[in-house]
Amino acid sequence: MTRIAFIGLGNMGGGMAANLAARRHEVAAFDLSADALARAADAGCRIADSAADAARAADAVVTMLPAGQHVEAVYREILGSLAPGAVLIDCSTIDVATARTIAALAREQGLEAVDAPVSGGIAAAAAGTLTFMVGGSADGFARARPILADMGKAVIHAGDHGAGQAAKICNNMILGATMLVTCEAFALAEKLGLDAQAFYDVASVSSGQSWSMTSYCPVPGVGPETPADRDYRGGFAAALMLKDLKLAQEAAATAGARTPMGALAEQSYAAFVAGEGHAALDFSAIIKTL
Repeated sequence: MTRIAFIGLGNMGGGMAANLAARRHEVAAFDLSADALARAADAGCRIADSAADAARAADAVVTMLPAGQHVEAVYREILGSLAPGAVLIDCSTIDVATARTIAALAREQGLEAVDAPVSGGIAAAAAGTLTFMVGGSADGFARARPILADMGKAVIHAGDHGAGQAAKICNNMILGATMLVTCEAFALAEKLGLDAQAFYDVASVSSGQSWSMTSYCPVPGVGPETPADRDYRGGFAAALMLKDLKLAQEAAATAGARTPMGALAEQSYAAFVAGEGHAALDFSAIIKTL
């Protein structure tokens, strides 16, 4: 049994913490939301009074927080509370520079840290079938891997510190752009008089096939069940997609990389999220604008 502090029990973190508790880890959970804490308690987690309380004598810390500043603030708060040799596992999607800052802070304390952002969404978090892309040392990865494996189906070592975040940012830039063009294609097909199901039947087995088409179709009643069949509720919020696309553009500017399609996807999602009530809708709801 591993003593794990889990900090951040939102849509993703709540399911992840529950899976760790179900696999008989001793999970101390903390979040600012009373409702999230109640759900964690029901799942078998011990409720902590603060992040530092959760981390006290923990063998590992898992964080799932909104942005880099939140992650860094938490680790600066808790580093002195951890057990010797603890591993820090940040599963948030943040900028590469902050991931490397956290790794440096951990090293100063003689600890290992890895950045381990996820792919798979809320359903995979609840089912324990996430994919983790991990940045960190070989030792840090080896120590984090068993914990991550209890929350996912794939744990991939992407490289040194920051590589996990780099992989996530690049992956989600692809996702944002392919979803946008998939929505455009369905809208064009409709205007050309082509039935959505017929178009799906062709594109899903042809060169236009993508995850956005076959696993996350943005049209209700076509393909497997997706947020489109629930009026675009649940899933991956458009505001979060915009956040990831912004991170990709910031990284591109820093690295001197030219990403014109990624930039257009960011602009499109920025305009969509600015609409009333759109930010919380699934990102595939951008089809409504077409």
